[in-house]
Amino acid sequence: MKTYLVGGAVRDELLGLPVREKDWVVVGSTPEAMLAAGFKQVGKDFPVFLHPKTHEEYALARTERKTGQGYHGFSCYSSPDVTLEQDLSRRDLTINAIAKAESGDIIDPFQGQQDLKNKIFRHVSPAFSEDPVRILRIARFAARFRSFGFKIADETMALMQHMVQSGEIDALVSERVWQEMLSALSEEHPSAFFLVLRACGALARLWPDLDCLWGIPQPEQHHPEIDTGVHVMMALDLAAKLSPDTQVRFAALSHDLGKGKTPEKNWPSHRGHEELGVACIEAFAGRYRIPHEYRDLAILVSRYHLHCHRAFELRADTMLKTLEALDVFRKPDRFEKFLLACTADARGRKDKEQEAYIQVDRMRAAYQIAKGVNVDRLREQGLTGEKLGEKIHQERVRAIAAGFDEHQSRY
Repeated sequence: MKTYLVGGAVRDELLGLPVREKDWVVVGSTPEAMLAAGFKQVGKDFPVFLHPKTHEEYALARTERKTGQGYHGFSCYSSPDVTLEQDLSRRDLTINAIAKAESGDIIDPFQGQQDLKNKIFRHVSPAFSEDPVRILRIARFAARFRSFGFKIADETMALMQHMVQSGEIDALVSERVWQEMLSALSEEHPSAFFLVLRACGALARLWPDLDCLWGIPQPEQHHPEIDTGVHVMMALDLAAKLSPDTQVRFAALSHDLGKGKTPEKNWPSHRGHEELGVACIEAFAGRYRIPHEYRDLAILVSRYHLHCHRAFELRADTMLKTLEALDVFRKPDRFEKFLLACTADARGRKDKEQEAYIQVDRMRAAYQIAKGVNVDRLREQGLTGEKLGEKIHQERVRAIAAGFDEHQSRY
């Protein structure tokens, strides 16, 4: 029995990156022998075991055979006679098909080290095309290793395009799509994930409302980059610089989906795109079963981001109605996420990345003024229910109007 460190741990170690988690392959063993050694079996479809002390995953060397569509359409064969090279050959990319022996020797049958040096994502074998999840994974790797300058090999991109055209991409399970997308959103350059999906044609199948934004023009005076798809990617990466919160990043990504639904005859104007985008977000959230907190923030940003951009133009009553719609008095933390996403939108434009966005200061000031209204004093006047609500609203509008008049130069 021999044990080898494999996959991402070896890859990241060779790249000089911190190793996030370790995966091991065991050659020459059986499930019975692993259990006898104190390992705990966790794999259902193939033998994977947890080490009794480190709790790291140890998988018996195996081969796979395609039996149907999708991620689960495989039969696995695991036996003591399966070699390390056979196990490595079923992996997705050459850079992930490198093993390290207990002696420290590197086993690299598919020249993964050379592809690491040349910064190339290259599939190990034609078997890559048998699993559509690998398209998502390579797109996620593109986001993770963007700063290293990795590129996808031409033959690998061609294979990915063929997978999309053949319909293999349609077998993806919705939860897995969201899982990979969420992982990509947590990376430093999340836009690379979506650009790879678009390059191979997968984005049009997985998220057509996003894919269609490329080529849709915007007014040049507001958007020097003009192209809506380009702008959305800029906003996404700006959101990644502003906050590690993936809710903020998803909201920035989806804030302009409605521009793909406005009448082409009116372009580059997109009047009403805010509300049109809400339906797109709801449809996407339903299709991929994304958590409510992601959906709700994205909807608010789509619906009210122009209110934030026009914060200096809003009357006190409109400002308060916007704050109430954002539910800021009950959810101030979400309000801050909303402001971050709006900032990403405003600064995610050509030559605007470093510009100040003081509209968020005015929004915060309005919130603080409104929050300062003494609600208990109004209750002491005997007001309740609807009349109390109306009075609170009136007092807050009055306070915002007075506060902005008094401190106009500050805002």
